[in-house]
Amino acid sequence: MTVAAVAAGGLAFASSIAASQAEPRRDAVQQSIDKLVGVDRHPGALAAVRDHRGRTRHYTAGLGDLRTGEQVPVNGRVRIGSASKMFASVVVLQLAGEGEVELDAPIEKYLPGLVRAKGVDASNISVRQLLQHNSGLPDYTSSMFEPLGDFFPYRHVYLEPRELLDLANAREDGGPAGGGWSYSNTNYVLAGLIAQRVTGRPFNELVTTRVIERIGLRDTYAPEVGEQDIRGRHPRGYQRNPTTKELFDFTSMDPSWGWAAGQLVSTPDDLNTFLRALLGGELLEPAQLAQMRTTIPVDPDTRSGPGYGLGIFSLPLSCGGVAWGHGGNIPGYATHDAATDDGRAVTLTVTSLNGSVTDESVAADRDALIDAALCAD
Repeated sequence: MTVAAVAAGGLAFASSIAASQAEPRRDAVQQSIDKLVGVDRHPGALAAVRDHRGRTRHYTAGLGDLRTGEQVPVNGRVRIGSASKMFASVVVLQLAGEGEVELDAPIEKYLPGLVRAKGVDASNISVRQLLQHNSGLPDYTSSMFEPLGDFFPYRHVYLEPRELLDLANAREDGGPAGGGWSYSNTNYVLAGLIAQRVTGRPFNELVTTRVIERIGLRDTYAPEVGEQDIRGRHPRGYQRNPTTKELFDFTSMDPSWGWAAGQLVSTPDDLNTFLRALLGGELLEPAQLAQMRTTIPVDPDTRSGPGYGLGIFSLPLSCGGVAWGHGGNIPGYATHDAATDDGRAVTLTVTSLNGSVTDESVAADRDALIDAALCAD
């Protein structure tokens, strides 16, 4: 569907925004989440916070449907975008622990001839470098979205993983492997293909049986081929039309272009459960978990800042120590999650990307909510 065709579907905010339907007490987290929504901010927000005593509270703010005025559902399902990379990394690391994948073997061993981007030598790229975004591979999403800054042309387009690699192979901005952290979704498409190659099973099945079912995530799933809607209770997700500047309901979309790098659907509570299970050793053996948590600097000039392991960020906290997590952006939803080794966890989802808000200070408010929730007494 073209931008011109969707312009008529733009939505405006209701004159008033509901505060919280999940947690009547206006505690510090509720006050913080209330700040995230509004005409110039996000349409809606939902969060789950688990404290050090093991108690979980759910929060919502804003509207879950701008057309009907329905409230944001407590712990509703959302697209989690690149938070899916944690799940994909767990699958590959499990296979490494089973001797099916060598983390320091070149990707050519598993996928000969698939990587052909200009300036890239696949024989020098290891599986570990894929998981750590240290491969130098160009990002296929740059060809899809950056030229026009527009998500609408691909909204209902189904893409196979090999087509995503074709987009990456056609780019000329690749770099040498091991040159430092450089985020590229192409890395995780290749990781998913490696998992399929060594097991002979589809990636969606692997992530379902090895992660989702293993720890009993009830509301997390990998969409089926061609599935464009979100199952069950969920807030609507919105994207600002680059032509009309109106918010458009972007909930229905084909997430295939995210595949192993970003197609999963989950809830705040399920993501907290996943992070707790991961850090608690329920998904990986100690050797593989230790490798996952071995990080390189995201910014080599700021070594006290975030680091990146194998599919997970280390996030310094204002109260000391670090949290672990991996957020995700996909049209309609932005998810932020983190957990600590003592059992605290927080996941926040807002129902539009930062590029769809006019008050850019909201990004700092989201970060402050995550930090405050993990540093609370």
